Amino acid sequence: MHILILHGVNLNMLGKRDPAHYGTVTLEEINARLAALANELDVEISFFQTNHEGEMVERIHLASAGDIDGAVFNAGAWTHYSYAIMDALGILRVPVVEVHMSNIHAREPFRRRSVLAPVCSGSIAGFGVASYLLALRAVAEIAATTRPA
Repeated sequence: MHILILHGVNLNMLGKRDPAHYGTVTLEEINARLAALANELDVEISFFQTNHEGEMVERIHLASAGDIDGAVFNAGAWTHYSYAIMDALGILRVPVVEVHMSNIHAREPFRRRSVLAPVCSGSIAGFGVASYLLALRAVAEIAATTRPA
């Protein structure tokens, strides 16, 4: 099983950006924790991060060719307005779990709405790094129960 981990805009700045909401963990540390969990779950993972919306859309298009069984996606601010990414995710025929490290429902009103949620299997928010780990477990479970034998 192959799960794609997608990190969106500004996530390369984790550890430096707004530690009150996101803590001091870096993206590299998150990826290392995800890799350790993937090993425990016996799944292959790959990572992609970009600050460019078109590059994210292109990577999702590439994934639609069938090279993945599921995805974990923290889109950052794109969550709240990127209909281009929503449309690209809608092409995928695999489970996608939306991730937020902070509790978006307890933050500014614009952060409480996700335009991506309608094309995702579910969302996990507010648990810091654990949000990613919970999402990986969830998408692996969903993919295992929905993929053809």
